[in-house]
Amino acid sequence: MKIKSDFILRKVADSYVVVPVGRQTLDFNGVINLNETGAFLFGLLQEGADREDLIERLLEEYAVDRPRAEADIDKFIQSVKDADILE
Repeated sequence: MKIKSDFILRKVADSYVVVPVGRQTLDFNGVINLNETGAFLFGLLQEGADREDLIERLLEEYAVDRPRAEADIDKFIQSVKDADILE
């Protein structure tokens, strides 16, 4: 999986936002707000991480058990699919 190149992540104050650039500004209205964990996962998706990569990195970075990590990753993946920001 990979985030479309027309979306970038920026830190604004204490939060993270995903904004469209280029042609996507015509089709995508608004911004996506992410917490620190969401920004971490977004960065991994920009590099082309798959579901298992995301789970493993989440387990390494945060104190969470595998079932919770899997559920959270599945929810996050669904959110980015629903936002239509994956290639």
